[in-house]
Amino acid sequence: MPSSAPLYERVAAAPPVPPGLPLVIALTGFTDAGAAVAQLIAHIRDELDPLPLVLFDNDVLLDYRARRPLVTFDGERITDYRPAKLELSLVRDTLGQRFLLLSGYEPDFVWEEFARIIVRMAAEYEASSVTWLHAIPMPVPHTRPIGTTVSGTRTTLTAAHSVWRPHTQVPGTIGHLLEYRFAEADIPVAGFILLVPHYLGDTEYPAATLAALDSISAATGLVFDGDELRAANRDYLKRVSEQISENEELGRMLKGLEERYDSYMAGSTQATPMVHTGDLPSADELAAELERFLASRPGDDDKRGGTLG
Repeated sequence: MPSSAPLYERVAAAPPVPPGLPLVIALTGFTDAGAAVAQLIAHIRDELDPLPLVLFDNDVLLDYRARRPLVTFDGERITDYRPAKLELSLVRDTLGQRFLLLSGYEPDFVWEEFARIIVRMAAEYEASSVTWLHAIPMPVPHTRPIGTTVSGTRTTLTAAHSVWRPHTQVPGTIGHLLEYRFAEADIPVAGFILLVPHYLGDTEYPAATLAALDSISAATGLVFDGDELRAANRDYLKRVSEQISENEELGRMLKGLEERYDSYMAGSTQATPMVHTGDLPSADELAAELERFLASRPGDDDKRGGTLG
């Protein structure tokens, strides 16, 4: 890998960027339970037409053999080659409010240099705050709201929305490193780790993406139209319910998760989950499910390193 090569290039015809916009970071990589971040990136790119400001160089940052580009074979020849994209863009939300978006793949190489560049760009654009997202599988039922672990320097967000606050060591992602470097630079930063039902972690779960959008809204005040995702989620949950109704083992698993979840939540004064996934009681009634759920498990996850990725 040519480590001396430039990591990025600025787009010559990029639009002007006013100072003081929030920066949102959505990078896929180590784990993306429910394809929450991948779907979020696709939703924003398809619905909000981001305007690229900075393009990062795949030949420097990407391990092609680990994440191979897509090609289209049309009978006799290759008709399309679609490499991965990692870019910083200017985006408008549903109401026309502007924000910065760093989206694409998690770099495979030169993390520290990449982090220095992103922190420097955030300072250059005078970003008002930084919000990053990640999703991990957890033993929770899909019939309850998706919870989050919130980290960073914005303590009001942690108090309001962090339903599980472990003391543990975990494998780091570039998001964790960026949060750490932003905190060092005194740039307000919050990381939202979405806690997705483990048995849906390998699927494209629309509720996880809705939770990601809700997290961004809570952190920035940005507004997003999630009607298509909500419709997709209704269809998705119908298919899941049909599969569970036809499988006694899955039904017992779900019932057990629900019972432990609800028992754990009784009398909680912790934070509220980000999003509902169906016709459920209020968020106040279902708050902080994970902290109590994990407290009911045998053993000490913190000493084993936990599951937060």
